Amino acid sequence: MSKNWKVLILYASYGEGHRQVSRVLEKHFHKKGIESVMVTDLFAEAHPWINAFTRYLYVKSYTFLPSLYGWSYYSTQNMHNDTLLSRLFHSFGIRKLREIIQREQPDVVINTFPMQVMPEFRKKAGCPIPTVTVLTDFALHNRWLHPEIDQFYVPTEEMKMQMIRKGIYTGQIQVSGIPLREGFECPDLHTTLQHYQEYGLDPSKKIVLVMASAYGRSMLKKIGHACLANGDLQMILLCGKNQSLQKELETEFSRHSMIRVFGYVDAIPQLMKMSSCLVTKAGGITLTEALAINLPIIIFRPVPGQEAENARYLTKKGAAITIQRADELPAVVTRLLDDANRLSEMRRAVQYIHKSNAAETIVDDIIDRMRQKVVQY
Repeated sequence: MSKNWKVLILYASYGEGHRQVSRVLEKHFHKKGIESVMVTDLFAEAHPWINAFTRYLYVKSYTFLPSLYGWSYYSTQNMHNDTLLSRLFHSFGIRKLREIIQREQPDVVINTFPMQVMPEFRKKAGCPIPTVTVLTDFALHNRWLHPEIDQFYVPTEEMKMQMIRKGIYTGQIQVSGIPLREGFECPDLHTTLQHYQEYGLDPSKKIVLVMASAYGRSMLKKIGHACLANGDLQMILLCGKNQSLQKELETEFSRHSMIRVFGYVDAIPQLMKMSSCLVTKAGGITLTEALAINLPIIIFRPVPGQEAENARYLTKKGAAITIQRADELPAVVTRLLDDANRLSEMRRAVQYIHKSNAAETIVDDIIDRMRQKVVQY
């Protein structure tokens, strides 16, 4: 195998998941002896000011105007790649991409975000570089699709069938799963009393893990106080890098030992393993991480768009429960965790959906195609 191959991975920082997937793929290429892997936030490099502004609008619309975000998602869900709006999307960052291609001369380009700059560049320039896409949600949107993409790596069989119905050749689609960070694919992950003590938790009580950074402050306070009414529930509120949120919640629940508030934590797999269930929105990466740990999922107030579609898919399959009201949470958690049959059904559903070792599957397949010399994209 040639160690001089070059890999270019393109992502966009509208959400953390796309960057995570890109970095996971990068690490797996390195493990396989391919050192030249360039991971690029193309939009940020090409148009930093526009990128910063649109990211701000994305976050605000997601938080304060979710219906607007949902409208933009659903109104373009079945949009063809040759419409005027599609061509506008495709052109965003194409000049910077041309510079990168000319400078780096990659042997393969990987998309982990629904942008079609590379396929459009390939079509216009007659560029023969193989181009693949790794989908990071359980819901299909047409912005992921382009006739100049050679290979698609998707999370589920259902998505593969959807793509075939849209005209994608079956040989171009591999059901790989969604790549995850190290720790989530570890079969030997376990918890000890020391782990509980480290986080100030009581191992005899059920633990509800809440991805707090996905919710507003007032809603998190409602969730926390609702669960305090159930003396058998402990709660972990994970605030990520949002330090102001962490401080406010620490103040709010300073007198309540049953609620623990943390900022950014590396050991997410360990906390998931310790927990009895996860409360989260419906980002594709977080859901896949919970599926890998076999952690019961309660999706709370998914935002219209890909989150709502992710939630709809997992709930329909029996792998998650979706609720809309904070005061529902304690009763839903209690009923779920006391219902052995329901938990068994959820675990069976998870086994059907989750594909282990997705990053290794994708990287091995790409390398095999590169080895063959005769490109099969």
